[in-house]
Amino acid sequence: MGTNAPPRREPLADGPHEVYFKNLSKQKQKEVMEKNGNNHKLRVCVATCNRADYSKLAPIMFGIKAEPQFFELDVIVLGSHLIDDYGNTYRMIEQDDFDIHTRLHTIVRGEDEAAMVESVGLALVKLPDVLNRLKPDIMIVHGDRFDALALATSAALMNIRILHIEGGEVSGTIDDSIRHAITKLAHYHVCCTRSAEQHLIAMCEDHDRILLAGCPSYDKLLSAKNKDYMSIICMWLGEDVKTRDYIVALQHPVTTDIKHSIKMFELTLDALISFNKRTLVLFPNVDAGSKEMVRVMRKKGIEHHPNFRAVKHVPFDQFIQLVAHAGCMIGNSSCGVREVGAFGTPVINLGTRQTGRETGENVLHVRDADTQDKILHALQLQFGKQYPCSKIYGDGNAVPRILKFLKSIDLNEPLQKKFCFPPVKDNISQDIDHILETQSALAVDLGGTNLRVAIVSMKGEIVKKYTQLNPKTYEDRLELILKMCVEAASEALTVNCRILGVGISTGGRVNPREGIVLHSTKLIQEWSSVDLRTPISDALHLPVWVDNDGNCAALAERKFGHGKGIENFVTLITGTGIGGGIVHQHELIHGSSFCAAELGHIVVSLDGPECLCGSQGCIEAYASGIALQREAKRLHDEDLLLVEGMSMKKEEVVSAAHLIQAAKLGNTKADSILRTAGTALGLGVVNILHTVNPSLVILSGVLASHYVNAVKEVINRQALSSVKTVDVVVSNLADPALLGAASLVLDYTTRRIY
Repeated sequence: MGTNAPPRREPLADGPHEVYFKNLSKQKQKEVMEKNGNNHKLRVCVATCNRADYSKLAPIMFGIKAEPQFFELDVIVLGSHLIDDYGNTYRMIEQDDFDIHTRLHTIVRGEDEAAMVESVGLALVKLPDVLNRLKPDIMIVHGDRFDALALATSAALMNIRILHIEGGEVSGTIDDSIRHAITKLAHYHVCCTRSAEQHLIAMCEDHDRILLAGCPSYDKLLSAKNKDYMSIICMWLGEDVKTRDYIVALQHPVTTDIKHSIKMFELTLDALISFNKRTLVLFPNVDAGSKEMVRVMRKKGIEHHPNFRAVKHVPFDQFIQLVAHAGCMIGNSSCGVREVGAFGTPVINLGTRQTGRETGENVLHVRDADTQDKILHALQLQFGKQYPCSKIYGDGNAVPRILKFLKSIDLNEPLQKKFCFPPVKDNISQDIDHILETQSALAVDLGGTNLRVAIVSMKGEIVKKYTQLNPKTYEDRLELILKMCVEAASEALTVNCRILGVGISTGGRVNPREGIVLHSTKLIQEWSSVDLRTPISDALHLPVWVDNDGNCAALAERKFGHGKGIENFVTLITGTGIGGGIVHQHELIHGSSFCAAELGHIVVSLDGPECLCGSQGCIEAYASGIALQREAKRLHDEDLLLVEGMSMKKEEVVSAAHLIQAAKLGNTKADSILRTAGTALGLGVVNILHTVNPSLVILSGVLASHYVNAVKEVINRQALSSVKTVDVVVSNLADPALLGAASLVLDYTTRRIY
């Protein structure tokens, strides 16, 4: 690429998601060849619709052509390839020495929504005759364009296997819907990123038919060695242009908001004119709204402006060099967030067209590009920078993986694709018993001492509860959870309860998205990096939700308690430890690393007692049951705990309850300790009020009633006047942990059912 080109990246190490293909031995390929017939070559039809998808398909086509002993290649060209206004880009396919077997004129001009629909219809009319004549074994379809949807629909209805390239990705327009629709029609999938692969699996696609290969265009990007890039830059932008001192602009209409996208394009051109740098502007694609965007270009005189070069098409090899050495790329093309990252070129992504795409750090998003100044400021921030090369979309070895995948396809396997739905409980016939069933949840509470499982009804009634001591080891604990859940699920039938799912409340830091306990409290041993969802879901064939016990207490209040209907509130649990949950705008806050609402570890004193977390002066070090027990033992050791009316057996363990009893009977030292604990908790609440400004604070747990007055006093004394009106109440829920675990299930499943 020349001396100024970014360094070639090292290939990515093989990940676990390539296991299928790394384990696909030559013997396996031989078996597939024998099944398909030793002399049978796989007849592959590649259909390309526009310049963008050809850049992804061309490397695959070259790979197929290079192995004639295995493949026969048929090429269909349709869509904007055949339109003069869009550069007649079919010529670059001919220049690459591919035989075009069929040209289909499928674009109905008009560049509006109706024209897109008519174009799909026209393609559906023309394609059957072509496919009947070619009779391919498999059709390769790329991406998310409306033309590709017509191709996939035709092939699926004509019982032709479909390999879809770049499924599972996410963007911000109608393309998402089209891409996912093609995924449902396709039999095999080649995806570019791990996230895309996970999306496909979540869409119930067969994991064995998904290949994580990377983007095929990266094979060309990362092997490009054209040292004469300056001649390409000069050819397209002029003799006086230097590297990193020009802009590439590529912007398409957003079909779901055409009016706004045209206005945004107008603002972009105004900003580029003001920025006063040489700019290569590519014409937009054929989507609805493109005609209006071209009018905007001509209205502003872009084609004749000395700083602009407006072109309909640039060959991909040359386009690579142009973006690799540009000072910046601007627009809303997927090329900006995907391919350009391979060179570390700065990118400004405008609007919502690529919302949801994975991007490297070279991309600056201007989601609401509603002013010229905003876009101009983005240009000033990005122009001329150099970022690290991105490794998100590929390592340059996609094509060999895809060819290996194609060779592994067994044409004797049933054509009808299967979907891998997650396990669910068998449907129950609609009889009177089913209608009268109580929709319920299995709730699990993992405490420091006890392990509890309950059947909880939709109304928050605990129908049945089971309690066992919490085992000390991971294996024993998981075994007991499974045993108790299976027993409870069986028992549910006898009490006419229909179990919708399992909700688990546990101490520690939890990733609720994955159902994993990340780190546990010291009260529960061997309980870090534990996947709870998978084994329980596999055993019960039910969906499973997991969350922190403090968050569950907040959810219980939101569904069944004082928090019902309240937009912003905080729950504080005062028990063995101090925990809590924050509900903001009716939604629970988890935080970026699932560490939000660790309210017990708000520091209220720099030189306070040591906390179990290792810090000093936390609320938990003053006001938790463990802290009060520590102080009670200290008083007892000094013979200062017991007063008249109290007695303790010799073997009785000193607890926080003894401290509270002593204070009630007039022990001034015990009373002073409780007041200090209440003040510490109150100061923590004041900090919460000043941070998230809730309208309600709910104190929950066995110590709540002992602290409520002290908390109110501290708020009245220490809080800003604007938050002093907050309501502080004691929870009226008998079992917030179990009810919160149940609400994880009931809130979600009923939202889906109704």
